[in-house]
Amino acid sequence: MLELSILGFLTEQPLHGYELKERIKALSGHVRPVSDGALYPAITRLVTAGKLDQHTEPGTSAAPRRMLSLTDKGREDLLERLRHPKQAEITDHVRFNTLLAFLRHLTDRREQAAVLRRRLEFLRTPASFFYAEGKPVRAEETGDLFREGMLRVARATGRAERAWLEEALAQLDQPG
Repeated sequence: MLELSILGFLTEQPLHGYELKERIKALSGHVRPVSDGALYPAITRLVTAGKLDQHTEPGTSAAPRRMLSLTDKGREDLLERLRHPKQAEITDHVRFNTLLAFLRHLTDRREQAAVLRRRLEFLRTPASFFYAEGKPVRAEETGDLFREGMLRVARATGRAERAWLEEALAQLDQPG
C-alpha cells in the first residue's frame, strides 16, 4: 500500500520526499505510520523500476530537495493496481481506504464499480472478531461489555459503508 500511496499522490503532482511522507501520514499514518526506513527504499525501488523520476531542486532556506514525479510507466502501474487490487486490499479497511483515495484516477466507471462491488461482496459476508463453534459471535451474544462494544461499532460502521457503496454503485451504473 505504500507504493500505491506514492504512485497515487505523485499522479496528482510532483512532490519532494518530505511532502510525500506527510501526505501518506495524513492518509493512513494514524493507523500505519510510515517511517523513512520504509518510504525511501520504496521510492528507490520505484525510481529503479522506471516508475518515478527524480531531480534535485534548490531548497527555499535549506538543502536542495529531491523532487519526485510519476513517469508514464508509473501511471500505468498505478492504474493496474487500481483495476486489480489484491484481496487484502479489498478486505482490510485501511488498505481499502487507500484504494478509495485514488480510485478516481480510473476513468472507466465500470472499472471503478467493479472494485466497489468486490468490497460490497466482502462486507455482505457474515463475519466477526470472535467465533464460537465455527460461527460468528454477535454483539449481543458475547457476554462481555467491551467485546460487545467492538462488535456494535463494527456493525454500525459496516452498515454505513454498505449504504455508501450501494449509493456509489447506483451513481456509477447510471449511463453517461
